[in-house]
Amino acid sequence: MKFGGTSVGNAAAIQSTAAIVAARRDRTPVVVVSAMSGVTNALFSVANDAVDGRSTAALATVESLRTRHRDELATLAGSTNEMSDVLAEINALFDEVAALAHALAVLGHATPRAIDAIVSAGERLSVRLVVTAYQAAGLPAVAVDARHVLITTDEHNRATPLPDAIEAAGRTILAPLLAGGAIPVIAGFIGATVAGVTSTLGRGGSDYSASLIGAALRADAIEIWTDVDGMLTADPRVVSTARCIEQIRFDEASELASFGAKVLHPSTIAPAVRLGIPVYVLNSARPLGRGTRITTDAPRRAVTAIAGRRGTSVVKLRSSRMLLAHGFLRTIFDVFERHKTSVDVIATSEVEVSLTVDHDDRLDAVLVDLAGLADVSVERGLGIVAIVGAGLSDDTRTLAAALTALGEIHVHMLSLSATTINLTMIVDEDQVPAAMRRLHAAFFPEQS
Repeated sequence: MKFGGTSVGNAAAIQSTAAIVAARRDRTPVVVVSAMSGVTNALFSVANDAVDGRSTAALATVESLRTRHRDELATLAGSTNEMSDVLAEINALFDEVAALAHALAVLGHATPRAIDAIVSAGERLSVRLVVTAYQAAGLPAVAVDARHVLITTDEHNRATPLPDAIEAAGRTILAPLLAGGAIPVIAGFIGATVAGVTSTLGRGGSDYSASLIGAALRADAIEIWTDVDGMLTADPRVVSTARCIEQIRFDEASELASFGAKVLHPSTIAPAVRLGIPVYVLNSARPLGRGTRITTDAPRRAVTAIAGRRGTSVVKLRSSRMLLAHGFLRTIFDVFERHKTSVDVIATSEVEVSLTVDHDDRLDAVLVDLAGLADVSVERGLGIVAIVGAGLSDDTRTLAAALTALGEIHVHMLSLSATTINLTMIVDEDQVPAAMRRLHAAFFPEQS
């Protein structure tokens, strides 16, 4: 059971999750928690302010976060003896963050390892609050240090989990606790390298943590508790008529996560798919709701949902040498691999290759290397709109209807995936919302 930032955003929300967990006590739950809402962003700002010489601002943020956590703890624990022990742990963690911020201010530079050390504090603090609340509610909650379970590579900020090591840790650390009737509470998002150095899985990594732990323990279900009723046919912030999807296939959910759906981290589904563990997306504010069930046997539909994402760049390479040139594409992808930049969509012709990327922090360096291979140009300020459905290509009228719905919106690039499960269209960034609304209206007309 994974609870997101809004689900543990304050004392009242945390107490609500205690009731949800209590209702599943007979199913031997393991609880994975995010940092309280807004805390991770605040911790990133602490690191950035310290590096930029704004020490006063950095330390002020630390103290504001300290006060927030102390206030929520007081509500959860009252004047119990346990509060003093937990308060001491919380203060020690904030003292650690303050010391790291001071060190960054002196150095004027932050390594990825240092960033991980600071931002990981959010989840570690959340675990302490949640365990306090659960114990006060009579639940046998036990805090487990995620760094002893979620073993990763040493690629800080975006570490790759090591499933075999995680499974072994699950057997030796978590399984005995469960067998003894305890409810382990563990931080999402964070882990540790083989050498024991704190690492993080990247933004949204708490979902991934839950799936990895669920797979390691061969769980009968993985529940992602959030602030929406489940996976929707579109982002409700863009499409007001979006509706809940009660059942969805693993491959469809994975595509939606990769192309902009905010409910799930893109990697979440992978460990569950491997073992066929159903994933549920549920609303912690409405625990009796049906939510969304993600499985292999969900209905096959032409269109299941619409997704969109801004901040896309298209890289175009043109070279007459490409024609019949053995290994040319491999050479191109080697450049992206060296710079750890992933490619989302690709289209090719005899003399041109077009690729999209959505993280352009390393794009300038990529372009320099690509310039030695071909004439290179880049278009920024674009976005992706994707139609996802397992039966998308069963009837070509679906594809025709999608293009018709866009009307005069200019499509820069079009791609039907190899699995034919998604149709991806690259449009101007400012046209993404309009494109999503038009497509949703075409495939999910309002019900009278």
